[in-house]
Amino acid sequence: MSRLGDLIRTERLRAKLTPKQVARKCGVSESYIMAVEAGTRIIADDQARRILKTIGLRDQVEADFTLDDIAATVDLLQVQPAAKPQPPKAPKPALVRPDAEENEQKDEGVTGSVWLDALSSVLKRVPVMNAVMKPVDHRLVPIQNGRIEGANPDKVFYYMAPDDSMRGFRIHSGDVALMVPAQSPVDNAVMLVEFNAHRYLRKIKKLDSFSVLLQSYDREYDAQTVQLSECSFLGRAVKLEITL
Repeated sequence: MSRLGDLIRTERLRAKLTPKQVARKCGVSESYIMAVEAGTRIIADDQARRILKTIGLRDQVEADFTLDDIAATVDLLQVQPAAKPQPPKAPKPALVRPDAEENEQKDEGVTGSVWLDALSSVLKRVPVMNAVMKPVDHRLVPIQNGRIEGANPDKVFYYMAPDDSMRGFRIHSGDVALMVPAQSPVDNAVMLVEFNAHRYLRKIKKLDSFSVLLQSYDREYDAQTVQLSECSFLGRAVKLEITL
């Protein structure tokens, strides 16, 4: 199932609509909707938006499926599959339902929407987590060679700085840092650390095999020596998006 088809099916079920009801509202056949949900049919971006809006999903349509987002991260010439030869169409019978002929016309020229089905393999919807590790937003991040910043795409996440305790290191409240998995301290790296039942963004300084220095810098520099046995490391920051 494609990412788009999965989204359409999820929202259709949430709206308690059958494929036939959605098809009737969109002016297409039931088999067309089922093929889109199964990921066996590539559809035009305007048709995808129309289906999603018909189901009732409006706010996320532009946020999740804008051509600007895709163009900024994906080279469509590299991900577009080669066109398969199509068998000649059989002559239409003398009597054709008007709505069936209209649907045939709507299906033409859809090869320009390869980006919709390509999303699941070249982009990852990465969650933005708050201080209690609850998702509050997301970012679309490109996948390169099956990895994001060298890590498993399912293991990366963004962490939103909850305060200005790291502004001396150019991280302010509301900025989001892309975190990759790291369970051991990395010297001079900014890491997400769990200590005393709280999570902190801190710059790490390794002191020896048993302790580290957790550095912060709000109005003045501060550092705390912590035993490795007293803390755990949840990730290492590799990129930062600032809030203007």
